[in-house]
Amino acid sequence: MKVYNILINLLPMIILFTVVMATVRIVTTIYCKEKIVLYKEFKNLLYIVYCFALFQLVTTSDFESFSNNFIPFKEILRYSTTSPLFYRNVLGNIAIFIPFGYLITDMIKEKANKCNIIVTCIIILLTSLTIEVIQMFIGRSFDVDDILLNLLGGILGYIVYIISHQIYKVIPEKFKKDSIKLVFFLTMTLIFILVFVIAYGVIK
Repeated sequence: MKVYNILINLLPMIILFTVVMATVRIVTTIYCKEKIVLYKEFKNLLYIVYCFALFQLVTTSDFESFSNNFIPFKEILRYSTTSPLFYRNVLGNIAIFIPFGYLITDMIKEKANKCNIIVTCIIILLTSLTIEVIQMFIGRSFDVDDILLNLLGGILGYIVYIISHQIYKVIPEKFKKDSIKLVFFLTMTLIFILVFVIAYGVIK
């Protein structure tokens, strides 16, 4: 499957969730007299769309495999670093969870006002484990190495968030406006899309 196919397939879902979430937020704002913060609404939409995109990416398959792997590093170590399988199964599984680690950390920070890498790792592990278990029932296979690689990707996403947050803290207060935050998250979204497309290309 070509890289652009997933973007085309995701477009109706993106439109649907955008319309639904925008409508819900408008209604709740009217009833509860809440203030809409555009960059926060955008972050919530981005998180939902990314989760669905991630699910489609890791559960759609053009092959059948019934060879489960429960031995850590067994699959990783058998790939040559110059082989297509290394890029597809190792780097791809790391790349697709970098945005996840970033978004999860941002969500925790916004709700709890603190970052905790242990909590982030638990959420990443639970998510990746769930994906691998599902794959056993849809013609694919369980691979513990995928979980380890997803965890590494999520940790990298956590690190990216911490670095970006530290940079944001030293920005002069006059630039810390909602419009600047929105531009920042739009930029991060473009980066995530690039990572997603590259990951999808190597995985498929």
